[in-house]
Amino acid sequence: MALANWGYPIAWMKDKPQGLINMRIETLRDKPSFKHYLEKGRCLVIADGFYEWKKTADGKAPFRITLKDGEPFAFAGLYKEAEDGLRFAIITTAPNALMKNIHARMPVILERKEEKGWLDEKTNFKTALDLALSPYPASKMMAYEISKLINKPENDSPAVIKPRVLHPQGKAA
Repeated sequence: MALANWGYPIAWMKDKPQGLINMRIETLRDKPSFKHYLEKGRCLVIADGFYEWKKTADGKAPFRITLKDGEPFAFAGLYKEAEDGLRFAIITTAPNALMKNIHARMPVILERKEEKGWLDEKTNFKTALDLALSPYPASKMMAYEISKLINKPENDSPAVIKPRVLHPQGKAA
């Protein structure tokens, strides 16, 4: 395990000096210029949930997405050594059935049985991408709307991720 900063630097991307925080799996698969990123530097990004914002008539509503069993899980990621230390990005893909209702993309979540193959440098990049292309089962995930307090970093409190409770009239508590 190692601490790393979010943002994968790519030298030719002058408009994103912080680097990419997400990389589309389709881009990694289809553009030869990304092949070398996949050959070395595959990593797991451990999480217990992630956030996504759903467009609604009242603006964007934040959702927290976790596994139903509450266990931590791993995103497929890529890392590299940069001037300021290790840097990483997570890989995104098309949404599964749960995520389709919230957002057009989702992180690649690896099942436990796929993690070793993703990390193994002997696994060629095409095989590694095939592992990551299998959508994580929506039936193992859950999502719930949370407070808009999540949008401000100074709101560092458990209240931020508590589910919003709806009154019978449909208004948030």
